[in-house]
Amino acid sequence: MLWGLIALIVLVLASAFGWQALNAPAGPAANSGRHNAIDIAGRTNIGAPFALTDQDGKTVRDTDFAGKYRLIYFGYTFCPDICPTDVQKIGLVMRTLDKEDPQLAAKVQPIFITIDPERDTPAVLKQFVSAFHPRLIGLTGPLPQISAVAKGYAAFFAKVPPAQPGGAYLMNHAAMVYLMGPRGEPLVIMPREMTEAEMIAEIRKWAK
Repeated sequence: MLWGLIALIVLVLASAFGWQALNAPAGPAANSGRHNAIDIAGRTNIGAPFALTDQDGKTVRDTDFAGKYRLIYFGYTFCPDICPTDVQKIGLVMRTLDKEDPQLAAKVQPIFITIDPERDTPAVLKQFVSAFHPRLIGLTGPLPQISAVAKGYAAFFAKVPPAQPGGAYLMNHAAMVYLMGPRGEPLVIMPREMTEAEMIAEIRKWAK
């Protein structure tokens, strides 16, 4: 329970810092539902090129996804509850699209970028992403590269010092899903409060 409380506290702090890191007023609400996405279309300070390693040990570049809409989430596999819940929702969104609109689903690529490369090796990522959707790609790499990508997306994260030296640790991070366009351009940020149906509606709105 204590770790769960700590995780909740750091999530709130991370979300606050993450939104502040956008460094500019957000655009208008992207839909009229109960939980609104944040319109970031046209923003030039969101997004970053990358060359990272996937769950199979292969180098993956942002340019490999040219022509695809990208659902990008920054998190870590050792997260006690928030990340698995969020990634499960992404998986459900993709499975629903696979069933209801295969053509649209084929245009969307879900991507999980770890903010804890110290523990999230390709092997660890492979076990994690395979539990949520067969096309979900997990990416890791040297911490400086991860930090540069996260900075480009204004995705705040920080390691929380363990209570005891050498002990387990948590990662303080913002939890949100970025929808990027087929040229890697930013479209919307979807807060974790959005439901599966709201996320699907948002994807349908932008994906052509």
